[in-house]
Amino acid sequence: MRINPDPDGARRAAARARLKPPPRRRRLWRWLLGALVLWLTLSVVPVALMTHWGPPGSTFMALAWLRAQVFGPRDFVLRWQPVSLAQMSLAARAAVVAAEDQRFLRHRGFDFEAIDLALRQHRAGQGLRGASTISQQVAKNVFLWPGHSWLRKGLEAWFTLLLEALWSKARILEVYLNVAQFGAGVYGVQAASEYYFGGTAATLTPDQAALLAAVLPNPRRLHVAAPSRYVRQRQAWIRRQMASVGPPPRAR
Repeated sequence: MRINPDPDGARRAAARARLKPPPRRRRLWRWLLGALVLWLTLSVVPVALMTHWGPPGSTFMALAWLRAQVFGPRDFVLRWQPVSLAQMSLAARAAVVAAEDQRFLRHRGFDFEAIDLALRQHRAGQGLRGASTISQQVAKNVFLWPGHSWLRKGLEAWFTLLLEALWSKARILEVYLNVAQFGAGVYGVQAASEYYFGGTAATLTPDQAALLAAVLPNPRRLHVAAPSRYVRQRQAWIRRQMASVGPPPRAR
């Protein structure tokens, strides 16, 4: 008769074998872990690298250029010349904050007051208006694509959190002013200043900066060169708001 010298050890080994996941499940967990590491690398690293350098344009610029090559117009010109925040007038910085995100310096990427107001107005039948912050718009323009899917909104939220964690407010505003669209093929305040006013971003006056900011909600339909009555009214409103939002972020 054979006697097991360590019955408790055998039972423990059997228990460990039962607890050990099958090979297929182990492969699945390894694949998920690898996918998570890859995603973090592909999202966090570019944002971290752009803390001080770049970005080399935006996905919206690339899509506009590609669309023109395929569908026209053939005379499409992409106007873009990035500059530092120090090369932008204080009026340019104040105008976009007043127009797009007046709580920019106080929130951490998401303006929940604006979101709540937009939802209440929508429920009251006033239509659904946007409540995106400047940080969200940078996340969308630089790293993502146009659209309104839940996937894109989820990615936008993730990149917004990364921007707020890794970039300063001054850096976020600097990139926004360099990638915002002000007309067909016109991106950034430097290109817009040269194209519309014959000057530079540093020489933008408060009236000129407010006019540029007035078309930001929809630069395809609102025009700097031929401003409608609505654009002029919005320009005047932005000028009044610029004095009340406080000083914009200064250059680093």
